[in-house]
Amino acid sequence: MDIEEALVILDTFLEHRLNDVQEIVFRKSWEGQTYQEIAESSGYDANYIKDVGSKLWKLLSQDFEEEVTKSNFRSVLRRRADSFPRKFQNREDIFKQYQQLTGEGELRISSQRRVRSEFSMGMKNKGTREALIPNPDSLEIPSGPVPLHSLFYVERFPIEERTYTEICKPGSLIRIRAPRQMGKTSLMHRILTHARQGRGVHTVQISWQQADNQIFSSLDKFLRWFCANVSRQLNLEPRLDDFWDEDIGSKVSCTLYFQGYLLQKIDSPVVLALDEVNRIFEYPEICSDFLPLLRSWYEDASELEIWQKLRLVVVHATEAYIPLDINQSPFNVGLSIQLPEFSLEQVQDLAIRHGLDWAKGEVGAKKLAPLIAMIGGHPYLVRLALYQLARGEISLEQLLQDAPTIAGIYGNYLRHHLANLQKHFELAEALKRVVTNQISVQLEAITAYKLESMGLVKLEGNQAIPSCELYRLYFREQLS
Repeated sequence: MDIEEALVILDTFLEHRLNDVQEIVFRKSWEGQTYQEIAESSGYDANYIKDVGSKLWKLLSQDFEEEVTKSNFRSVLRRRADSFPRKFQNREDIFKQYQQLTGEGELRISSQRRVRSEFSMGMKNKGTREALIPNPDSLEIPSGPVPLHSLFYVERFPIEERTYTEICKPGSLIRIRAPRQMGKTSLMHRILTHARQGRGVHTVQISWQQADNQIFSSLDKFLRWFCANVSRQLNLEPRLDDFWDEDIGSKVSCTLYFQGYLLQKIDSPVVLALDEVNRIFEYPEICSDFLPLLRSWYEDASELEIWQKLRLVVVHATEAYIPLDINQSPFNVGLSIQLPEFSLEQVQDLAIRHGLDWAKGEVGAKKLAPLIAMIGGHPYLVRLALYQLARGEISLEQLLQDAPTIAGIYGNYLRHHLANLQKHFELAEALKRVVTNQISVQLEAITAYKLESMGLVKLEGNQAIPSCELYRLYFREQLS
């Protein structure tokens, strides 16, 4: 969704159009500008712009009947766009319908005149707004990637917009890094969906979790599996034997297979998304060859037109903990995205989407603060808490009291981590040091990276601290 589409949605729901100053604040906020920057670029006093902005978000909150703020208004508008009838889910369709109703051959979108078509008026009724707040039986159980049109996906501006722009560039590379269950795959799915909106763009998704263990027994077997998988997803018959030559090696054979077959056969761009790349880190011999191969393809795009067809999305949970030449690593080129935890404001917005009216306003933010103090802004932990609260099965006070115990809502989640730690003595001992110290602890590099990929610690330079109070309390008890 771009700014003009957002304004169309705005006109659909608001009783009165924005005035000129309100539209300036809306447009510049959409671009990510601060109130100070908006004031400087528009020639208004900063305090005046801040006041206009404050009143604007209150106005949108009243008309949308949900909390709207400067940080969440984009996600609110995206959800409203999804509530349009399916045949009106893109701007061109809305414009066409407007033209049919008005008989006009041309439509100009400006601050003086925008779409207010008759079909949209039916979207203003209260029932439509109330339908956005789920009842307990329609809540999504937090598990796996968040569905594409889910009410509960939280945008982390400007990350989505940056990735959507980058994936449209020839030969681009996007790297998404975050611990487990932080939303990496959910973002990857949205990038692929956005890419498919381009004419003829093909998308391929490879998850290394789906590969059999034997695939990692040799580089040759690994690359042949990789090429065959990509071929099938592009609806091309694998022709590995026509390009594979043991005399020139697996890496060159793989490159020739992409360059001479896959990219030749496909006329349009190919977006190749590699999920759970950190699994390859466990196989140093494969990792040390495959990752530089990705880097070489990215660099070839600057010289060879055919490689500009390939756009890469690399998703991983931690830094590569094998030694890679800085000039061969794919982790220092392209667009780097590190997913942050949710802020208190984002958690509050998500709580309201779950129908928790007590979470609104300053009082609601204060009530949610202890939850953030316990679990941080970890997306999965937050969603699990809000899901349970929305179902009315537990109070916030009881949830917080039981959270670090085996009887709490995180019991199964924590036991899963504990079982993994008990299989790896060195990780358990390292985490024990972290949770039993009141200050940060220095850990051996590979151990630190593995604990970070599990989401159990945060790294500050060479020092590690527990990711949240939940982990400190639970693992201090279980590992002592």
